[in-house]
Amino acid sequence: MKRIFTKFSVLTFLCLLFINAASAQNITVKGTITDGQDKTTIPAVSVVVKGTTIGTQTDANGKYAISVPANGTLVFTYIGYNTQEVPVNNQTTVNVSLASSSQQLEQVVVVGYGTQRKVDVTGSVASLKGTEISKQASTNPVSALQGKIAGVAITNSGTPGSAPQIRIRGLGTIFGNQAPLYVVDGVWYSDINFLNPGDIENMSVLKDASAQSIYGIRAANGVVLITTKKGKLGSATTINYDAYAGFQSVTNKVKMADASEYATLTNELYTFNGQAPLFKDTNLGAGTDWYKQILQNAFVMNHNISIAGGTEKSTYNVSLGYLDQDGIVKTNNYKRYTARVSNDIQVFKDLKVGYNVTGVASKSKDIPQTIFHQMYSASPTVAVFNADGTYGDPKLQNLGDGANFNPQATLDYFNQQTQDYRVTGNIYAELKFAKHFTFRTSVGGEFGQSENRKYNPVYFATTAQKNDISLLDLKRVETRNWIVENTLTYQNTFNEDHSLTVLLGQSAQSNKSYTLNASAQNVPFNSDADLYLRLGDAATRNILDQGSLIKFASYFARVNYAFKNKYLLNASIRTDGASQFFGSETWGYFPSIGAGWVLTNEDFMKDQTVFSSLKLRGSWGKVGNASVPVNPSQSLIAQTADLIAFYNNNPNTGASGNTLVPPVIVWEKGIGSNIGFEAAFLKNRLTVEGDYYSRKTSRAIFGLPILGSLGTVDNQILGNQADLQNRGAEISVAWSDVTGGGLTYSIGGNVSYNQNKVLSVLSGKTPIYAGSTGLTNGYVANRTMEGSPIGEFFGYKTVGIFQNAADIANSPTQSGALPGGFKYADTNGDGQINSQDRVALGNPNPKYTYGINTSFSYKNFDLALDFQGVAGVDVYNSNLAYRFGNENFTKDFVDNRWHGEGTSNTYPSVNIGSSANSAPNSFYVSSGSYFRVRNAQLGYTLPKSVLAKWKIQKIRFYANAQNAINLFGYKGFSPEVGPIPVDNAEKILDRPSNSLNAGLDANVYPLYATYNFGVNLTF
Repeated sequence: MKRIFTKFSVLTFLCLLFINAASAQNITVKGTITDGQDKTTIPAVSVVVKGTTIGTQTDANGKYAISVPANGTLVFTYIGYNTQEVPVNNQTTVNVSLASSSQQLEQVVVVGYGTQRKVDVTGSVASLKGTEISKQASTNPVSALQGKIAGVAITNSGTPGSAPQIRIRGLGTIFGNQAPLYVVDGVWYSDINFLNPGDIENMSVLKDASAQSIYGIRAANGVVLITTKKGKLGSATTINYDAYAGFQSVTNKVKMADASEYATLTNELYTFNGQAPLFKDTNLGAGTDWYKQILQNAFVMNHNISIAGGTEKSTYNVSLGYLDQDGIVKTNNYKRYTARVSNDIQVFKDLKVGYNVTGVASKSKDIPQTIFHQMYSASPTVAVFNADGTYGDPKLQNLGDGANFNPQATLDYFNQQTQDYRVTGNIYAELKFAKHFTFRTSVGGEFGQSENRKYNPVYFATTAQKNDISLLDLKRVETRNWIVENTLTYQNTFNEDHSLTVLLGQSAQSNKSYTLNASAQNVPFNSDADLYLRLGDAATRNILDQGSLIKFASYFARVNYAFKNKYLLNASIRTDGASQFFGSETWGYFPSIGAGWVLTNEDFMKDQTVFSSLKLRGSWGKVGNASVPVNPSQSLIAQTADLIAFYNNNPNTGASGNTLVPPVIVWEKGIGSNIGFEAAFLKNRLTVEGDYYSRKTSRAIFGLPILGSLGTVDNQILGNQADLQNRGAEISVAWSDVTGGGLTYSIGGNVSYNQNKVLSVLSGKTPIYAGSTGLTNGYVANRTMEGSPIGEFFGYKTVGIFQNAADIANSPTQSGALPGGFKYADTNGDGQINSQDRVALGNPNPKYTYGINTSFSYKNFDLALDFQGVAGVDVYNSNLAYRFGNENFTKDFVDNRWHGEGTSNTYPSVNIGSSANSAPNSFYVSSGSYFRVRNAQLGYTLPKSVLAKWKIQKIRFYANAQNAINLFGYKGFSPEVGPIPVDNAEKILDRPSNSLNAGLDANVYPLYATYNFGVNLTF
């Protein structure tokens, strides 16, 4: 009996082994994929073995063949169709009909504190996938949004490591931080320079007040939600390596006068002013090309590696990044190191916990911000170096103070570097209970430190460029922020008709910063490592420190209701308290409401064939702006070295008022409404989305000018001075399809219109003047007043050039008029040209932004072409009259200047820097419209048959060109004029920006193109 049992056990074991081996054996499965409605075959359908990375695609005839375990499951996916899973069950033929999905409605988008189906969103929300962001050769992920999303305007500054300027539906505030709120995995940030673009899974832009109001306290300038990459449950470990290397080259370089032309025009200017010519011989050849001398083709290199995967109960993602970017100015360099770790753990069925941590360290070797103006203005007759190795000295040519610098000397003796360190992240726990409830708690924050060190040595380069006493200046800014948020969500569906989601939440935040600024003279220089304040003269050591602490408390709620997926309602309320408004209006209240109607779910739309989906929506809401300087309602006092007085030989420190403020300053509030639609046609191949919006900023904070005799540092008084308005419309259109030949392609475009206007201002019809950057003789070129856009250009309208004395005599009386000078229009008809004749000359706020984005994929090749542009915007070219003596001229001015009767009626004489000709006028205002090829990328993926023997899942090579083609009429370097460049030493102090003087081109970073080659590897 025992022997029989033993034989039976062995036989059973062998049978089970045979069955397992048979079930594990692979078989070849073939089939055809067709459209479930019209039965046409579908090419390029993804066919993957579930739980593995093994897969293929259908060919041009919709056919496929794949090796799969006999007991495996095939997953069929294709854009615009429902994903379908089919068990193989030993079948060798599996034909599948895919059902068309309502892709426009069913896609999931990230919104405040969660996700929603697109069909349920009643506000204006736009998303961009991480794959689109990674296609751009941008060091900051915000740059990748340029031209991609309607209503979002991006202006790049160009400096390595700098953050671009982003405006969501126009300029909504004047004073303070004008950037949107960034929410990365639930943590709030003011910028995302620390974030590696390769770590991003998705970016969502909340554009209207209804979508933004759940973040009320900081949502006035818009909200950008960012979700970073995570591993996937049950997936094998995947290693991705992405890298590119290339160079950046200046495009559209302004051609300057050469040495002979410069000498000719300088003599002309001296003669014009009744002086003897400066140059006896004007035949000096080409001379020095300062742009060629200072600029370079800048090398850029980027590496990213990530490891991701998951078990049945946990996921993980680890990534490392390295960026090395030279600036287009020699000696400029930026290096960034990033590391990120995320882990999610399903402790048990209803409890999930996780964390993510990001660390970044960067170091930049800075350049003097005046270097671009110096290259523009320096005399080409001055040599870079003399034969004996000394620097060429403009003073030896008696060129005066205007161009009394050698840009190479400026660059060589500039020693400044900036270092940033930041650790950010959060931990969370999510508990589901009572079937319909989810409680989530999250704690996050950032620990940051920025350091700037500037050393001015003892040196003698030229007569004007010298220093007798060395100075070491150190600045350090520490950031310590934390945020705690708790949310309770109830979600349920009743009788299949009623869908309800209720969110309750509480948030507490603390933003703390500390700034230390110290300096000392006579610090010796042996090396950068030996620069210490204690080595300087003790009597000259100076320390200034300051800090800020702002705390916020918030409570919020939101209700989402849908009836039969046809009628939608969204309502929210948030209340925020901010310590910086203590004593005035501490708490702000931000409600919103939105409604939607999905027409294609109505019975009367069932039989129509025009729309795949159609939804109408409308919303209204309030948002707030706490991004203003600390203690705006407190008058600040300054204690500086120049206020020290000595009594009985003892020093006594005095004080001076920095600002004047009214008794109370309250919150800025944004009140906005939005009406929109979303439609899809032709089985979702064509999608259209449009919006009309109106947004009003009430009680905007900014400074009104006051008399200098009041003794303040900045000669202004802060307060709630104005009401602003932005109105506009947006439309986005996209088409995606697959041809019978297997070409997959998509073409999309978006156009936005925005009109910015000041509704009211405390000064009434009295303009507020600003904008002196690059202007001489005390002139200003911007004004802000009721009924006009913020910071519009303002000055005289030119109607020609005075040709002779008779022309002057026969024209309205104009002070300082000379032949070759501007002839201004007498707009009020009183026969005199004076300040009353000044008129609006242009608008620095763009009215139109647009983008065209395409992608093509055929077999193993892929091509992406993106175009982007701006229209209805103006630029003020301050460079032309930014003159104090013998600065250089552009080649355009040389060729078109007035140099005698009848030679020109549009360009003035070389005396352009005089008080009359340098006054703000229409000659200096040009259209800032442009069109560019934003990105062009061609890629090739090696066939899987080649990779199989290497055990590599994917190898893709690509070539990329960014900003290679730029079309514009502006005669400066670039019409993309953003904020006035700020030295890194000032940047780390987070100085408030001021949009009252926007659009002035006096020292703009030249436009450059980026060319690189890259590789994507997946193991």
